[in-house]
Amino acid sequence: MSASTSFPRHGDKQNSAFFEEYLERLLEERDTTGLTGMIDEIDAIMITVDPGHSIRYVGELALMTPYHYLVTLESENHWTHVLRVDMNSPDFLVREVKDPNIRGIFRSLNEVYPIGASKPNSRYMGEILRVDDLHSVASCQQKRGFRFFSQDQIRKLELPGNLAVSKPSPYTHNIVAYMERPHADMRVYALGISEIRPDIQEVYQAAKELQKRLAIADLILPIDHLATRVYCQNREVAILEWLSLSSYYYWGSYDIKDQNSSTNVTKSVHHRSEIRSPAKVFTANNTPYFVNHLEKLPSPTETFVRNYGPRLHHIALAVRDGETDGRENIEHVVKQIAAQGRDFLLDVIGSKEQGLKQIFSSASEHSSLIVEYVQRFGDFDGFFAKDNVAELTHAAGVEEELLELQAQARVD
Repeated sequence: MSASTSFPRHGDKQNSAFFEEYLERLLEERDTTGLTGMIDEIDAIMITVDPGHSIRYVGELALMTPYHYLVTLESENHWTHVLRVDMNSPDFLVREVKDPNIRGIFRSLNEVYPIGASKPNSRYMGEILRVDDLHSVASCQQKRGFRFFSQDQIRKLELPGNLAVSKPSPYTHNIVAYMERPHADMRVYALGISEIRPDIQEVYQAAKELQKRLAIADLILPIDHLATRVYCQNREVAILEWLSLSSYYYWGSYDIKDQNSSTNVTKSVHHRSEIRSPAKVFTANNTPYFVNHLEKLPSPTETFVRNYGPRLHHIALAVRDGETDGRENIEHVVKQIAAQGRDFLLDVIGSKEQGLKQIFSSASEHSSLIVEYVQRFGDFDGFFAKDNVAELTHAAGVEEELLELQAQARVD
């Protein structure tokens, strides 16, 4: 048994013999070749938005998260805004396309899906992982069959030149990038001209001042987990692919029968705290969409993927355990943010007895991403209660049905 296969398994979802065989073989090979040791935490996440949306999205993130605006990197066709908490949590890179007529590979990933096409540049792109030796990691991954953009292609895509960037996954449509950085060094993104934009700074400062007035600034913690939705037939291969590209291990899977789906969790081998390197969660239907007319089962996860394409569904932020003004912190945070006009899909669900409370926001009009807040009580270290997941999945599905109807109305 290797280090990456020594962690306890959680959950009740039954995996295939193929998955169990290659999970063990891939992780053992990753450990043996030294890749597990060379690849470390998630250093940043990358999001792109349509023209004219990045200022408001930075303001939204500044209010709803602990992130701070750091700098803008301007290249020929994009602005990339860097948001940071500190060097112990991933950065946000929010990238805005300047010209709505610019086309490219990331836009094409949206355009074949009815809701995705309505916001052609709005999508989660993927993660940047910190590595010790960029050349060795990229070379090893290429030998294992992974394909990367050339440096010329990275330049044309206007991504940071100090990254090795994989081609988009056929299962998640996400990219994975590697950046060489000694742990003690600052993160630097080799891209364009850097400036602090006054319009971004103004929106950011206003949001942070509001955060303080609402008494929520110290309660919202960095990213806890990132949740991707994929087609049911791609559940196992999407997990195995991510484990091959990262230094994560398979924590386990739960069958959410009420919503005809499963929730599958992977965590960092190197860091116990998700705030240091967020967990990666994969959600998939248990049955494909084309049997629904026979089985009459709920299908919110498969419907989401058919409407948006495989992609990130939500970003979960931890909320500090404790109470404020006689309410649990998550209740206080949600009440204060909702009072500013931000919608949530349901009431806070869960309890101290279950170990945690959770809630979904409505999807952002800028990134199409949902924000989840999760407060754990005491020493609870899980990600959900099964009843909670069923309620959250159902609530998100109701919103997505409305968005689907709106997209169809635009086409008609």
